[in-house]
Amino acid sequence: MSTEVRDRVVLLDDDDRPVGEADRALVHGHDTPRHLAFSCYLFDAGGRVLLTRRALGKATWPGVWTNSCCGHPRPGEDGAAAVRRRLAEELGAIVDGLELALPGFGYRAVDASGIVENEACPVWVGRLSGALAPDPAEVVEIAWVAWPDLVAVARAVPALLSPWAALQVPLLDALPGVPG
Repeated sequence: MSTEVRDRVVLLDDDDRPVGEADRALVHGHDTPRHLAFSCYLFDAGGRVLLTRRALGKATWPGVWTNSCCGHPRPGEDGAAAVRRRLAEELGAIVDGLELALPGFGYRAVDASGIVENEACPVWVGRLSGALAPDPAEVVEIAWVAWPDLVAVARAVPALLSPWAALQVPLLDALPGVPG
């Protein structure tokens, strides 16, 4: 029996209720089914937010600036545990004060290559604790940005960000207590 963890995603119906699971690598295509994901924004003590530039080898939105981290909870995995797992894998990051900020966020977007993202994507915020060690297969560049500057970019030139970040940032900005 293999001890390998299969990277699976939770498939959802039109009301975002779980209806099954599938291999993550096979789910994203030109007719991507609705599935569960998450986004996370990490802040430092000064209120700056960590942006990441997606690696150039990524299948969707390669080289595009986006939020700190994204991923998919595995079937049966708690949302906060999934965020912490992915932060460690992608950024070598440990987070403090992780909070669910936008539990009902979802979106559908089509990449220039025609690949579709179709996700129920709760948005989390937290504070970075310790150093970063980004995985170059996931992140080609990082930048710490003042929150008001990111909000201005999302509102004035949303095409400079991933479509999910361009939608999420104004929603986060409208919440009391953000930045993290």
